[in-house]
Amino acid sequence: MHPPAVEYRPHRGVRLLRPVVAQALGARELSEQAIRRRVYWAWCLLFVDVVPFYKGTWNLLPLIVPIPSVAGRLVTQGALPIAFAIALSVNPRRLIRPNVFLGLLTLLVLAAVWSGVDPTAGRLLSTGYRTFRLAGFVATLWLLSPYWDRRDLFVKCHLAALFGVLGTVVLGLLVAPGRALAQGRLSGEFWPITPVQVSDYSAVALGILVVLWFCGEIKGRRTALAVAAVATMLFMTHTRTELIALFAGLLVAGLRMFSARARVRRLFTIIAVTVSVAVIGFSSALTTWLARGENTKELTDLTGRTNEWALVLTAPRDRFQLIFGYGLSNKAVDGLPIDSNWLAGYYDLGLVGVAICASMLLFVLVTSYFQPRSARIATALFLVTYLIVTSITETGLSDASAYLLELALAASLLTPVRQPSLMPSPDV
Repeated sequence: MHPPAVEYRPHRGVRLLRPVVAQALGARELSEQAIRRRVYWAWCLLFVDVVPFYKGTWNLLPLIVPIPSVAGRLVTQGALPIAFAIALSVNPRRLIRPNVFLGLLTLLVLAAVWSGVDPTAGRLLSTGYRTFRLAGFVATLWLLSPYWDRRDLFVKCHLAALFGVLGTVVLGLLVAPGRALAQGRLSGEFWPITPVQVSDYSAVALGILVVLWFCGEIKGRRTALAVAAVATMLFMTHTRTELIALFAGLLVAGLRMFSARARVRRLFTIIAVTVSVAVIGFSSALTTWLARGENTKELTDLTGRTNEWALVLTAPRDRFQLIFGYGLSNKAVDGLPIDSNWLAGYYDLGLVGVAICASMLLFVLVTSYFQPRSARIATALFLVTYLIVTSITETGLSDASAYLLELALAASLLTPVRQPSLMPSPDV
């Protein structure tokens, strides 16, 4: 299946896993199409699981189509066990492929379990649920690990999930533009999606499409329309962090492919000229847009984030809590969001959690650097660079989230192709 806005075709030299591998996993009765369809739905359901549900919209209004809180949470929380069951159906023998990244994720789960046993934290029930959810999330990724070397499959799955969620935002914008653009920032009105979430989904989709385009993997009018649509949505969210992260990710991915692709060199030239003209001719407008009406104090303390960071750093801790934290939480202190992956990881999982998060990012970044140039490596570099930048003011890498799923996607692109003895060699 293809995402609604773009088609991604692998090179003819890429060898895809065939049903003989599925037979080795115990899924003898499944055809190649059925396997791809089930893996596709398992990944999309993992994405649904990490899309949070709130009682109302970001602008404090009820949803256009009222969704009971119980029903909304049932959709998101029920997606994980269904994803696990589907993953198990394509891997009934529960075989796994050795993977350093998933090993680090497993350590994160063990750290969450260990930190959650602290009886002084006072939130055993909520911590236990979040820990169990993270464990199910990682277990599903392990079950899908034998299929990680299907280069095109997981990229298309993730793009399809992104466009599906963004489609609900576009629908809300068309039906109720005044509500969707309340306070000057685009948000979801049919499903409660905040401007930060919209900007994250738009930036990741835009970045993947641009990387695949300048690597020659996709082309055509549908790609151009998709890029224009998500770029417009990103601009309408009025979000700075994701915009900076997008440019940083594209810069790193582009530099990796700079000497190998003439299209990349042309694109960089166009961007350099465009940015120069924009800075010279529209510097005042750009400054106003980036400031979002905030004063100097609000800009220097990152819209109040540094106040919550200070509370995290000054919270009383014993030696156990310093090393292992208080257990997984809702990433808030005194009712206010922490808005930093590193501070949230330290608050929840202590120094151990911070070390594991850093190790996951470094593993993907370093491994990407030492791999031969290709579209998949450029995509992985974009994703990990994007996540490194967003981790400063966003949370998610220490718990089941869209950010963690994006990092898993980057890690999957680094998986070497299965040994030829396990694969047929037909022309693709």
